[in-house]
Formats: sequence, structure tokens, C-alpha cells
Amino acid sequence: MSINKGLVALAFGGLAIGMTEFTMMGILPDIATDINIDIPTASNLIGLYALGVVVGAPTLVAATSRYPAKKVLLFLMLLFFVFNALFTIAPNHWSLFISRFISGLPHGAFFGIGSVVAARLAKPGKEAQAISMMFTGMTIANLAGVPLGTYIGHHYSWRITYAVISLLGLITFLAIYFWMPVIPANKNNNVIQQISYFKRWDAWLMVAVIAIGTGGLFAWISYISKLVTTVSGLSPDQVSIIMILIGAGMFVGNIIGGKLADRISPSKAAIASFSAMACCLLILFFIAHITVLAYPMAFITGMIAFSIGSPLQMMLINNAKGAETFAAAGGQASFNIGNSLGAYFGAIPIAYGLSYNYPSLIGVVMASTGAILAFIFLQKVEKKQANRGKKFESIADLEQTS
Repeated sequence: MSINKGLVALAFGGLAIGMTEFTMMGILPDIATDINIDIPTASNLIGLYALGVVVGAPTLVAATSRYPAKKVLLFLMLLFFVFNALFTIAPNHWSLFISRFISGLPHGAFFGIGSVVAARLAKPGKEAQAISMMFTGMTIANLAGVPLGTYIGHHYSWRITYAVISLLGLITFLAIYFWMPVIPANKNNNVIQQISYFKRWDAWLMVAVIAIGTGGLFAWISYISKLVTTVSGLSPDQVSIIMILIGAGMFVGNIIGGKLADRISPSKAAIASFSAMACCLLILFFIAHITVLAYPMAFITGMIAFSIGSPLQMMLINNAKGAETFAAAGGQASFNIGNSLGAYFGAIPIAYGLSYNYPSLIGVVMASTGAILAFIFLQKVEKKQANRGKKFESIADLEQTS
């Protein structure tokens, strides 16, 4: 079976973006020490990147909607390369903050446009699996790239880590240039048509599904280091192994999610994934104190949590005819909102003095809510669309017989 080189180019982008987003959590103390700022100030680098994603997703997609997808993807990766390179050589925290914010702008737009391109490059019935191929790059980042980048940052310099990430952006640029086929721009696209998608109530329902449901993942993973050391009883040097197991689980879950969405429909796959996530986090809450189970649960939870990505992207694309790219990019912004919500609500039981397995209960509530909202979407939106399609078929049959 031949591999589509265009999808490989998108996977390279997923690897680069995954590393720039998630490596920051592991090397934040090294950056703070290097430029003489405290950890709370340095943590703004995480928030500014997320803000860049939320701002960049709709604005860059809207601004580039009339251009061919290949040219837009090249522009986004050029932006990524340049500002991660500037971040690498930034002399003070203000220049770090500015370059970090701008380096986050291409994130949502890349995955939004990339999702639509991947679906177009796929064979009929294999669209979700093609999208999961793009997200494979992000899972490889969590499996190998982030641990490697963290190691380099700890033992050598965080600037070397981000120089490598910037170089990955350049490699992605070249891969897109040489391997991505030219997909003609939709000349009927206009900014008003794209933005009007968010006038619909079902668009905001999808935002809620993603932002609340994926918050379950982040309520757990935001505090994973403290969970496995203070509750499970692992030594701090075992945290990197836990992160590798989570990354391995995400890699497998991403593939499963794509296949499941193509087989049973994206909405049903999303409901199944969110429900499984809620069950897994509930089990984790009760068994977190059993040291030996920390390792398999890291893999299983990562696998279930990341099976949700491709189904959600396909739900967005299928529901936004005429505004698919804008909707898919908005999904990435919603995912980052889920990142913030999960971490925020997960911190509440900790603030009240409860142990670090209690954020998992917050995750249970958020993932369960995501499953319920996805079920409402299935009942109210997809079934209505299916009935409308049957109605049109009936009209066509009548016209043929008359």
C-alpha cells in the first residue's frame, strides 16, 4: 500500500507543532533560570501560545480563504519557522513573549486547512483515517519528540531544543513544497460565508463538545507528574517513562479513532471515545495509589483520550459545508480552550487540599458532558441532515415518475 506523500508532509507539520506546544511544559524551569525570571512569569509562555492559537485559527483562515491550500500551508510553516527561530535567539522575556505568541498563530490554521486537505486527498470512506495520518505527527511528538527535547533542554540548552523545532518547521515547508499536490482555491469562498458558520447554533454546540469534552484529558494530564509521584509513589525520574507511555498510547489511539470514525460515523465514534475516557478516568481515580498500575494506565488513558481527535475534525468538516476550513480551524481553537478549562477546573480540588487523583474526577465530569453534547449533536443535527437528504431523494423520485 503506497503512502500519500502529501499526508506525510502534513504529518511533519504535526510533529513540529506538537513539539513546540508540549515541550515547553518540560523545559519551563530551564528557560526561567536562563533569563532570570520566576516560574509564574515564565508560565505566560504557555498561555501566550494558546492565545496565539485561538487568535490565529479564525483570522488566518479568513484572511487566506481565497488562496490555494498549498500556498497557505507554505505561508503558515514559514511563519512557524521564522518565529520559532526568533524565539531561539530572543535575549529577554519580552522578546520571548512576543515571538512565542506569534509562533502560536499558525497552529490552528494549519490543522484546520490540513484537515480539509487530508480529507480531499483520501480515498472515499477513508477521510477520517487520512486526518489521523496528519495527527500522527503530533502523537510522535509526544512519544519521542517531547522527551528528547526536554532532555536536550535539561542537559544542554533549551535554545538548542527550539532550534531543532524551528528546523522541523523548515523541513515541513520543503516537504509541502515538493510533495503536496496543488489543490485549486475555491473562488466562491468569501470571509462573510466563512464567518456566517458561527451564526448557527450547531456550530456553538460543536465548540462546547470540543472545549468541554477534551477538557477531561487536560484535567488529568496537566497534573500527571504530581499524580504519579505523590499518589502512585513513583520516583521523579520515572515521570519521563510515564510521558513516553502516554505518547505511545496517543499514537495508537489516534489510529483507532480514525478507523472508528470511518466505520461507525464520526459522531458515534466521538460519543464512544468520550464515554470510554470518562470510565477510564473514574477507574484511574480509584486505583491511582497502586504503583504498578501507573504504567499501563498511562498508556490506556493516553490511547483513549487521543482517539477523539479525528472524529471531532470530521464532525466539524461534515457539518460546515462551504465553511469547512474555518470550522476545522475553530475546532483547534476550541481544543486549546479545553486545555485551559481542564487545567483550571482540575486545580480546584487541589486548591482545597485534596490529593492529585481528584482532578481525574473533574475529567470524568467534563468527558461525560462531552459525550452527552455529542449525543445531542447526533440526534438534533445529523439525523435532521439525514432526513433532509431522504426528503430530497423522494422529491427527485416523484419528478422522475411524473
